[in-house]
Amino acid sequence: MHFVDAKGILNGNSDHYGMNIYRGCSHGCIYCDSRSRCYQFDHPFEDIEVKRNAPELLEQALKSKKKKCMIGTGSMSDPYMHCEEQLQLTRKCLEIIRKYEFGVTMITKSDRILRDIDLLDEINRSAKCVVQMTLTTYDDELCKIIEPNVCNTKRRIEVLEEMQKRGIPTVVWITPILPFINDTEENITSILNECARVGVKGIIDFGMGLTLREGDREYYYQALDKYFPGLKEKYIETYGNAYELPSPNTRELRNILKKICKENGILSTPEECFTYMNELPEKYSQMSIFDL
Repeated sequence: MHFVDAKGILNGNSDHYGMNIYRGCSHGCIYCDSRSRCYQFDHPFEDIEVKRNAPELLEQALKSKKKKCMIGTGSMSDPYMHCEEQLQLTRKCLEIIRKYEFGVTMITKSDRILRDIDLLDEINRSAKCVVQMTLTTYDDELCKIIEPNVCNTKRRIEVLEEMQKRGIPTVVWITPILPFINDTEENITSILNECARVGVKGIIDFGMGLTLREGDREYYYQALDKYFPGLKEKYIETYGNAYELPSPNTRELRNILKKICKENGILSTPEECFTYMNELPEKYSQMSIFDL
């Protein structure tokens, strides 16, 4: 990893902000879109860029804002990578969010988030906290191949269950679903049934497929050659150089998603989930004339 002094930490508008404390990732997921060249990394993806002044920048930004809102992190780089164990920049930022009574929503694949569950609980009580987890395969052996340097799906489900015990709402990203690899009814049903069991609030799916573009396409195809010999050629024959690679089983898998979500009262579209996550309820309801 290497350290930089960032010029700013928040992006977005007064309704909700995003922040990335780190750039790059050590999880090694074979499908990672953040590797794409469009994000203009000027360093190797595994060489984590650490914004060492992130807590100071965040405090400067939040103390001057009158309107409270949700702050999201983890969309580009996981806030609970290995380096967070020592650096604790994510924790310091959470402490600042709690101090100024903003809400937070974070996405991770790591059980390291449990280290901060008390802090997340406090934020959820004073404002709002939503924990998001990515679940792609229920098969532990397959998980070791496609997401090699992070805890497996079973452990992530345990994290969701611990959040549920605290009353912290959770949202699951069931994406990407890799054509000819994990796009089976058994896999999707197993994941969704566990999501229902642990009471997740919503499921985010972008069509039961994968996206590839310059940068991550090459990395993904190298992984296919290594772990799934011959599959790269099937991808090229089926999809060519397309950006969107939908599973041939999309319709069946989407029907399973809709059915299980409807039966369990789970939000099932990206629009519903993002609307829920971006809304920060007023701490105190406005007094009515009838209360006087």
